[in-house]
Amino acid sequence: MAVGEALVHVRITVLQLCLGSLLFLSGWAQIGHSQHHGPPEVVTPLRITGTKRGMRPPDWLFYSLHFGGQRHIIHMKAKKLLVSKPFSVFTYTNQGALLEDHPFVQSDCYYHGYVEGDPESLVVLSTCLGGFQGMLEIHDTLYEIKPKRLSARFEHLVYKLHREKTQFPPMRCGLTEEEIGRQLKLQRRENSILRQSSYEGWWTHTRFLETVLVVDYERFLYKESNVSLVIEEVFFIVNLIHSFLSTLDIDLSLLGIEVWNEKNLVSVTNDISRLLDDFCSWKRASLESRIKHDLVHFLAKQDFDIHLGLAYVGSVCDPGSNCGVDCVLGDDLYSFSFIITHEMGHNLGMWHDEPECTCGHEFCIMYPEKSESIRFSNCSYASMWENFPFMYCMHNAPKQENIFRGTGCGNGVVEEGEECDCGSPILCTYHPCCSENCALKFGAECASGLCCEECLIQPPGTVCREKDSECDLPEWCNGTSPECPEDVYVQDGVPCMGGGYCHEKRCNARDEQCRQIFGKESRSAGESCYTKMNSRGDRFGNCGLSGDHYIMCNESDFLCGRVQCDNVREIPSLRGHTTVHWIDFNGVTCWGTDYHFGMTTPDIGDVKDGTECGSGQVCIHRKCVSMSFWASDCSPKTCDMKGICNNKHHCHCDPNWEPPNCMKEGYGGSVDSGPPPGKTVQEWRVRQKGPFYLFPFLVLFMSLLLLLVKMNKTPPKKKDKNVQPSPEKKQAGVQTLPVKEELGSQTSPVKEELGAQTSPEKKALGAQTSPEMEVLGAQTSPEKEALGDQTSPEIEQLGAETSPSPETKLNV
Repeated sequence: MAVGEALVHVRITVLQLCLGSLLFLSGWAQIGHSQHHGPPEVVTPLRITGTKRGMRPPDWLFYSLHFGGQRHIIHMKAKKLLVSKPFSVFTYTNQGALLEDHPFVQSDCYYHGYVEGDPESLVVLSTCLGGFQGMLEIHDTLYEIKPKRLSARFEHLVYKLHREKTQFPPMRCGLTEEEIGRQLKLQRRENSILRQSSYEGWWTHTRFLETVLVVDYERFLYKESNVSLVIEEVFFIVNLIHSFLSTLDIDLSLLGIEVWNEKNLVSVTNDISRLLDDFCSWKRASLESRIKHDLVHFLAKQDFDIHLGLAYVGSVCDPGSNCGVDCVLGDDLYSFSFIITHEMGHNLGMWHDEPECTCGHEFCIMYPEKSESIRFSNCSYASMWENFPFMYCMHNAPKQENIFRGTGCGNGVVEEGEECDCGSPILCTYHPCCSENCALKFGAECASGLCCEECLIQPPGTVCREKDSECDLPEWCNGTSPECPEDVYVQDGVPCMGGGYCHEKRCNARDEQCRQIFGKESRSAGESCYTKMNSRGDRFGNCGLSGDHYIMCNESDFLCGRVQCDNVREIPSLRGHTTVHWIDFNGVTCWGTDYHFGMTTPDIGDVKDGTECGSGQVCIHRKCVSMSFWASDCSPKTCDMKGICNNKHHCHCDPNWEPPNCMKEGYGGSVDSGPPPGKTVQEWRVRQKGPFYLFPFLVLFMSLLLLLVKMNKTPPKKKDKNVQPSPEKKQAGVQTLPVKEELGSQTSPVKEELGAQTSPEKKALGAQTSPEMEVLGAQTSPEKEALGDQTSPEIEQLGAETSPSPETKLNV
């Protein structure tokens, strides 16, 4: 049965690509290495946390690594790998039937970033397997980092990678310069300028490349016939490729993977040119109808002699030739990513680099021979831009409803039933507040949010969002939630500095807008400039865009088109592709900026909404309209002239006045902003720490109660000093000692039992008797003198427990 006629079985599974337990069983052998320069260094990444950083959700992370003789601070941010919804994985049964799986894709474990102190550095890491696996470029030197096997201390190995050519003859791309020229000429003739004009936004700066990768049967066998291992390897490679292409402002999306797990569906030989033709023919017959794509590449475990890959040039949007073939021998995933990026560069219309091309390194990505550079040259940029008008398929951003990011614990997003979500297991290990099962750790009240600090919810009255302009309002924590209240601001239409009006947190005035663009000396030009420029209907003067043309402003709207400035002292350095222009007519000079089709950066030169355009009139959406547009039932009178209205049409009271209407004394704020600082903070602290404050008073109360109970005990009856001891005491040799009444002649029951017990310690201390004791001794009754010698040995033994103090003896 032909492949195209094979019965298709679709399986919708929840196959999770976390792969943790499976991949750890086989160690790290499945992740390849590049050409290492010398032995590795052992490093232990140390996470840098602070009062502020440590409380942030999985966003920017900071790690310290010491290698190469110095300390490196890595800044990295999780990047969600965009895949289609649903993401497709195609395989085959042993009868040749096509299977389609839609697995959950773990996409929160891929990181991009930079090294502190080196703005040209690059960090590309994956933590999907529980440690850092990836590549660092620091000061033009490439390093590979991966976890050290069987390490219980989070140790990693860092290798320095070669960039020199070490093979002879050198491995190179399969395209010759003649073939590149021939293909480009063919592409341009077939596409023609009509393709350019048929798309209104071909100047778009951000491009979107939707890709499918196909893996051959030999590579499947090499990966232990395990589809999960193949997918994990592909994602690792795609993460690297995405970093390289992002320097061209290209956003790579992986739509699907096909694994030839039963046999190769085309003949795979060392003739790479024929393989490319056969693979593209298969793609058109089989894959084209199954999954929409911009580009498809075939990863083949095949030796092509000195060739590493082959692709059609400038073919990215051509269904007949938007494909390529790449050599994936061995385990060097870094080299694979360089090879695939190079061939994709050809698909994007790039030529091979010539000697005059430069990227800051000796070799660039499009160097015709194997090189491990991560940057495109100036020549690559130029050739891509030359072919860019024909890349119509790359202007369409993937629709948000078709972007699949995965749900469930571990995706970095707190969802229903979760107290927190710290992302991948490696991140949860070091997160101070959140555990891997999306529950808060013991003692933690929160794990993220502007009102969460050191895992505790901040007290009410703690400012969580500062006021950032005169048209903004502050917000405070409420003491019960880790989240800051909704951002509220001054009601639109409230007058502000410079004769402007507040609109969506900004005070919009022409002079201030000119100062922001052209410097503090500049100011808004006269009305003649606005009339002259905004009546043109081009990119320098217009009232907006409509389809493929600019809108010329109506006479009533000239002041609401593009801002025109005067008194400009210097030309500003502006971001992106913004163009500064000036015109001089009738002795009047007008300065402004352009904004053309496809620009994705904010337009700094359009007159902002809320800008005055006449008496009682303001600009809204490039139209000059009456201020009645901002009609509201909230006004200063509503707030008793002691507050201002916010965008919710509620009063935000001045300090010392209480919302909602600012008529009673209070602490200010609004019903939307949370409680401002004041009595609430002290009340909260007393409420939180009240039991601790009461504890000392409770102890004091119990002590007094016990003392009163003791003092209220009924004293024992006085014993007559002539009372004779009981017969039992006589048998024990115990004598009752009479005591003079002036010393307190109340003999306790204990003394009645023990009698006058003389301890050995007392005998030893007898010479140290104080004067008081001598006085007391003089009061000893004759009876005691008569009986003193009758103390038995047993009583002497018991007497060791008697205090040497005479007072103690007499009070017992």
